[in-house]
Amino acid sequence: MKKVLLTILLVIVIGILGFGSYLKFALPNVGPAPDLKINATPAMIEHGKYLAYHVTVCMDCHSTRNWSLFSGPIIPGTDGKGGEYFDEKEGFPGKFYSKNLTPFNLSNWTDGEIFRAITTGVAKDGSTMFPVMPYSYYGKMSKEDIYDIIAFIRTLKPIDSKSPDHSVNFPVNFILNTIPQKAQLSIKPPVKDTLAYGAYMINAAGCMECHTPAKNGNIIKSKAFTGGREFILPGVTIYSANLTPDVETGIGAWSEAQFISRFKAYADKAELAKVSNNGEQTIMPWSMYAGMDTTDLVSIFKYLMSLKPVKNEITNHFVVQKTGDNK
Repeated sequence: MKKVLLTILLVIVIGILGFGSYLKFALPNVGPAPDLKINATPAMIEHGKYLAYHVTVCMDCHSTRNWSLFSGPIIPGTDGKGGEYFDEKEGFPGKFYSKNLTPFNLSNWTDGEIFRAITTGVAKDGSTMFPVMPYSYYGKMSKEDIYDIIAFIRTLKPIDSKSPDHSVNFPVNFILNTIPQKAQLSIKPPVKDTLAYGAYMINAAGCMECHTPAKNGNIIKSKAFTGGREFILPGVTIYSANLTPDVETGIGAWSEAQFISRFKAYADKAELAKVSNNGEQTIMPWSMYAGMDTTDLVSIFKYLMSLKPVKNEITNHFVVQKTGDNK
């Protein structure tokens, strides 16, 4: 009987080790980086710049933001240098740093390797990128838009800056490799197809990720766009807004003009308010989204207004943490 039990235990241990090894070393499996060489044109670079600054906002996390000003605008001269830090205090399962996007770091990456990283979350060396970068959304964009972003990134001024390696806590260090999936690229709808185009743009901007409640770091898709997701900053906790067209708790009472003006109000970075200790702040990069084309904002608004209204009152978007709060 003891031998039988020992044998069963040994089989279980071997199985666990084998499964753990599979998760750790056989994944992610999204295929090789495509053999890709982008022949950039001035129009591609300009459009890629627009996307990277005002839609996909790649430059948000991959630059240094000035958190002494409302919405944390980019500090001039840090564009693409990386180094933004995300840790346990903000609810992350470890310590993570955004990478340098300038040619200082990416000069030895092929266009295909950058494409795979953006659309699947798998780096040049085959390692998994933590999904604070919303690659699952970028992987649903058109290949042409991704090409344009890559064309723009190649033009950034090289900045000599190296980000530390990630430190991922157990068991996420094993689970992390299961997250990347092969890209599901789409064809970008024409602007005149307002709802389809709005859905495309809202995916590219990753709006659902921040404006949907989450459990254990995963958004609850059945509650998409209903708001209330918690974001922890030093001294304050922020809750995202309900974007469904509910009249009382969402944006149902907003007009198209009000929606657009809400974004354009932050176009002048010189007018962004200074934030005092524990003063009202947001992670929403308003000064970047303010540069979004009005046509794109209109399409996003019309798409949001086509959603099912969901009553979800966010009573306080900004809460100062009490002394001794563990958050």
